[in-house]
Amino acid sequence: MGGFRRADRDRAVCITGMGWTTALGDGLDEVWQQLTSGRVGIRESAGDGRPPAALLTEGGPAGPPSERQISLAVATAAAALRDAGCPAWDVDTLVLGSSLGPHLDDAAEISPHTLTSAVAAQLGVAGSASVSTACSSGADAVLAGAALLTGGEAERCLCGGIDLLTDGKLLGHRALGTLSASGTVRPFDTDRDGTLFGEGAGFLLLETRASATARGARILGELRGWGASNDGTGPTAPDESGAGAVLAVRRALARAGADPRDIAVINAHGTGTRANDTAEAACYATVFGAQSEAVVFATKPAFGHTLGATGALEAIALLLALRHGTVPPLPHTRTVMPELTLPLATDGPRKFTGSLGISLTLGFGGFNTCLLLSAGERRTVTGGTA
Repeated sequence: MGGFRRADRDRAVCITGMGWTTALGDGLDEVWQQLTSGRVGIRESAGDGRPPAALLTEGGPAGPPSERQISLAVATAAAALRDAGCPAWDVDTLVLGSSLGPHLDDAAEISPHTLTSAVAAQLGVAGSASVSTACSSGADAVLAGAALLTGGEAERCLCGGIDLLTDGKLLGHRALGTLSASGTVRPFDTDRDGTLFGEGAGFLLLETRASATARGARILGELRGWGASNDGTGPTAPDESGAGAVLAVRRALARAGADPRDIAVINAHGTGTRANDTAEAACYATVFGAQSEAVVFATKPAFGHTLGATGALEAIALLLALRHGTVPPLPHTRTVMPELTLPLATDGPRKFTGSLGISLTLGFGGFNTCLLLSAGERRTVTGGTA
């Protein structure tokens, strides 16, 4: 693997705290154990005609959408700060991604940035920035925070994504025909028939290596590279050749000075829709080839498609996979589409070796974002290692 392309190693982007709220719970280790055991958070609707979904509350959404979104964002972001051992007032900027948030459904006029500003104010973070790039919003929030750190504009950024199920989002996806009729999400299965919604939030505290070292922070991982592109195919359909996704992945590899052979694990977007899975499989075939041993997994069968939160949640899941050297299974995938030549865990969790992985998100509007992450450092402690 080549040298990392950074003029100043002290500005390397480290992850020192993580927090998530998912349909399987909010404990990092507890949710990871459920993922690796094949548990899913998707459940039937409460007889109101809605499709199955991975909801955070029994009986579906309750309360004004903006209030729910702000409350969930604050709680999950605070968990990431506790995990990092960093007070909110020591964070320079909150970067929050959402797929329009409650903008389509709330009676009050609330823009995505109004929501972000409210979250920052409740947390006590001075600066804030908003990202809304459809399903890649959470990943793009992490990318934007990394750019602030490497550009010398900040030392610590709290980055994440959030989305809750609202009527506007549900009606839109019903009209597009993207929802699964079978009630399951089956990424890369020959019989895949669509995706299902999920609700969730995920946040990561990014800080420069100099900042993390100065305060003796535990480093959970490092964001070694990132890349983005827009394939411009259409407002909702991806480029099924995977060309735009290929560009995003190759840009992330180039920034990290890494070779495709260095990648041990891939957290796929894995929506279970015909078009998205076709585009992803084509991307991986082009970048990694048929001989790659990089193991592919996806969290949407368990979490549902959490829209703007998905990139942040999947970055956290990738870091946990790198920590444990294991990927969770795809519980509903039985017959893998022949276009995907990389190994999948279909019968149970699968072990792998290696310290580098990528997370790829493909959003409506042609947004493609790839994050390249490395495993955290092992620290020597009394009686062993941690």
